[in-house]
Amino acid sequence: MSFGAGMNFQAVKAIYLFEMARTRRTLLQSVVSPVISTSLYFIVFGAAVGSRIQEIEGVSYGAFITPGLIMLTLLTQCIGNGSFGIYFPKFTGTIYEILSSPISMAEIVLGYVGAAATKGMMIGLIILATASLFVDLHIAHPFVMLVFFVLTAVTFSLFGFLIGIWAKDFEQLNLIPMLVIPPLVFLGGSFYSVSMLPPFWQAVSHANPVLYLISGFRWSFFEISEVNPVVSFVIILAFLGVLMGLLVWIFRTGYRLRN
Repeated sequence: MSFGAGMNFQAVKAIYLFEMARTRRTLLQSVVSPVISTSLYFIVFGAAVGSRIQEIEGVSYGAFITPGLIMLTLLTQCIGNGSFGIYFPKFTGTIYEILSSPISMAEIVLGYVGAAATKGMMIGLIILATASLFVDLHIAHPFVMLVFFVLTAVTFSLFGFLIGIWAKDFEQLNLIPMLVIPPLVFLGGSFYSVSMLPPFWQAVSHANPVLYLISGFRWSFFEISEVNPVVSFVIILAFLGVLMGLLVWIFRTGYRLRN
């Protein structure tokens, strides 16, 4: 199993379309549920917190939390779709058919990760549209926003893909998406500015990698950020590089794929 000299786009397309078809079969869970959850965030936080915090750094509270909500949804959806997409073939045993077929590692990853990233971005855009019904949004740097959006979707879809390979059962499959990612997003300045925290907790927050994603993404909207957006961009590229290195090692060794 290797990257291969020539790309078999027909194989990539087959995997991609198969994964996308699963979204259509679970439309209620995939689309409606995140929209309802986001609406509740705006209603609850807008009423409970927004009435007490009118603005943060010159931005209305409802608008300020929008990038954090989009990132929360994007990370959760991409990791969930990426992990389940590869775990289910392992669970059913069809992974051996994929591994024994004349498909390279790059084609398998492109199919699964591409579908997971597409689904995550679709939900993220729906959340963005939903947020515009509650607050007045203005994107100062649309291209930068798109770069962070796509790069985050691809990176965390790949992260989910690796989780799906690592997981031995459904409990492990849900461990990181359910118990690790939401706290990191909540503690990463999704609903507040870390500058509002005491110095010690500010230092702790800066050790949270998700802070850099949310900060860079928020800068593309309002030109305000906790850290330099260039640093945020470098952090996510470094994380993507680490994931690619792990991916190469897994396919070379067959870790939890061939046994």
